[in-house]
Parts: sequence; structure tokens; C-alpha cells
Amino acid sequence: MASDLRVVISVLSMVIDLERMGDHAKGIGHIVHMIADEPFVKPLVDIPEMSLRARAMLNNALDAFVERDVEAAYRVGEADDGVDELQDRVYRDLVEIMIKDPSTVEPSTHLLWVTHNLERIADRATNIAERVVFTVTGELTEMDISTY
Repeated sequence: MASDLRVVISVLSMVIDLERMGDHAKGIGHIVHMIADEPFVKPLVDIPEMSLRARAMLNNALDAFVERDVEAAYRVGEADDGVDELQDRVYRDLVEIMIKDPSTVEPSTHLLWVTHNLERIADRATNIAERVVFTVTGELTEMDISTY
């Protein structure tokens, strides 16, 4: 009975994370609409990679839940570090661009908002992975990879 209750609690938590991911995706869509006619201030390489990784994290977290695979859940947490590194790289690049050319502040800020939303989606996927661990083991944990 305790495992059934953990499933219910986990699913309720996951639904909240999924809904918030939808909000972040909607925010990205809004930004894309706003910048549709603007030239990019830098080639879009890292941002699409962030998107691919965040989506893969979500898929992997949901698969881990279906399979009750704790090891796969921890790999989702590990993948979050890569998304964070990409966000940091984009941030540094865009700040450098804005410093060199202040006319790029607005379009650069739009791209920063996109990266923020993608990073939050990855964080929410990590939350789901944490719920997988809870569902299977009964232990509430935060994905601190340094302790895994």
C-alpha cells in the first residue's frame, strides 16, 4: 500500500512539473514570435542543443518512471549539468556581445530568456527523475550528482 501511495504522490508532483514545463515552452514560443523578424546576434548552436538535451531529459525521466529505473533517473540528473554548462556558455557569449555592441542588448536579452526557460525545463525533468527515485525507493532525494 505504501508503494501505491508513493506512486500517487509522485504523479501529482510530476503533473505540476509538466504543467510548469508547458508554461516555459509557452514563454519560449512567445519570445520566438517576438524575435521572428530580428537578425540573430550570434549563430544558434548552443540554444538548439539545450533544447535537444532538455527534451531528452524529459523523455528519459518519463521512461525511467514507467520502467521504475532508478539508475536511469540518476542519469537524468547528471544530464542537467550539461544543460547548465550550455546556459553558462550562452550567457557569457551574449554578455560579451552586448558589451561590444550595446545595440544588441534587446535581442541578446530575448535569447537569454529562451536559455533560462530551457534550463528550467531541464530542472523540472530532474524533479521528475527525483520522483522516480522516491517512487521506487521511498527516499526523497535531490539529484546532487557529486554524492551519487
